[in-house]
Amino acid sequence: MSYSSLMSIIEELLLLLPPALVALFLYINLIKWINRKKPNLPPGGLGWPFLGETFSYLKPHPATSMGQFMEQHISRYGKIYRSSLFGEPTIVSADAGLNRFILQNEGRYFECSYPRSIGGILGKWSMLVLVGEMHREMRMISLNFMSNVRLRSYLLPEVERHAWLVLRSWKEHSAFSAQEEAKKFTFNLMAKNIMSMNPGEPETEKLRREYITFMKGVVSAPLNFPGTPYWKALKSRSTILKVIELKMNERFQEMNKGQERVEEDDLLGWALKQSSLSKEQILDLLLSLLFAGHETSSMALALAIFFLEGCPKAVQELREEHLEIACRKKLKGESGLNWEDYKQMEFTQCVIDETLRLGNVVRFVHRKVLHDFRYKGYDIPRGWKILPVFAAVHLDSSLYDDPHQFNPWRWQAQPKCKSSLKHEN
Repeated sequence: MSYSSLMSIIEELLLLLPPALVALFLYINLIKWINRKKPNLPPGGLGWPFLGETFSYLKPHPATSMGQFMEQHISRYGKIYRSSLFGEPTIVSADAGLNRFILQNEGRYFECSYPRSIGGILGKWSMLVLVGEMHREMRMISLNFMSNVRLRSYLLPEVERHAWLVLRSWKEHSAFSAQEEAKKFTFNLMAKNIMSMNPGEPETEKLRREYITFMKGVVSAPLNFPGTPYWKALKSRSTILKVIELKMNERFQEMNKGQERVEEDDLLGWALKQSSLSKEQILDLLLSLLFAGHETSSMALALAIFFLEGCPKAVQELREEHLEIACRKKLKGESGLNWEDYKQMEFTQCVIDETLRLGNVVRFVHRKVLHDFRYKGYDIPRGWKILPVFAAVHLDSSLYDDPHQFNPWRWQAQPKCKSSLKHEN
């Protein structure tokens, strides 16, 4: 063979080498992919294209039930199943151990992941939308403001004062809406502690009316067209923020004139003096806390009244507990509730716990999985949404005896709801 022929063959082989290497690489990875163990996802289905099962999941149902959707899916798939909700592949958990693991590992395995429409109406700096360091900073500002000292010395007397204002406004033998009165009470309390706005004043009442419109939009479909509840809520949000901003500018003027208050007696003053947040961040913080504090507290109060109305025995025991405390205070010459009085209300705490369990004020929360992990043999993939459904746990007959019955005495004994957590990283 001549030298030129040999070189020609070598050149042809060199030309074939890159495709051959690429083919070999693809073949090896294909074999690895075929042999790789497929993830064992929880059972379930995806529902309709794009929409998934969101509308069925959000179908209204009584607070004291988990809803037909959850009942059917748990019956078919078990307490942990997969679905497509809010436009994302989702793991739904009715398992007490997994729910506890989710709540205890915020920031490590999970982070908040609410639908984009929530951020559009509560603001991009809302704690429901923020994750990571900014979320922690906002949360610490709120927690530091609501310290134990402030709870005992300031908030508790404020709660008593506002309660008396509501009770004295009722006329004897006249009907009232427990839900409306609870909403009015909690809004006035939150407005006072957030911006020092006094109940009954025209400015406070105007803000409350705007807030009612705002709330109707928060819980509605995010359709931003003229006339829709969501569109109206965005307009109310703008009005509410203008009120908060006006209060903020008044504080700045006081500070510039050297008229600073000795203590930060509301959250607005605390945020201005104890944080480096921007004006926009403070506005969203105050709005989100007004929303969170008002909705949860007012619903819990209304539900407690509803449950107690059907349980005269619990009402009688509550009355006896409170009268006993009142008599002791009278003998000591004391007036007004204090922290020790509150700590002595053991049966009252049982009523609160049972109201929250049966009433399910917060039914579920939105979280996103940050790292792959295994739980009870299931692979939970990174990037998926995961919804811990508290209502399903609270109404689980394997955890609570007669779970649909209002029974505050169940909390006097050792709680039956105990679950162990077993997961694999």
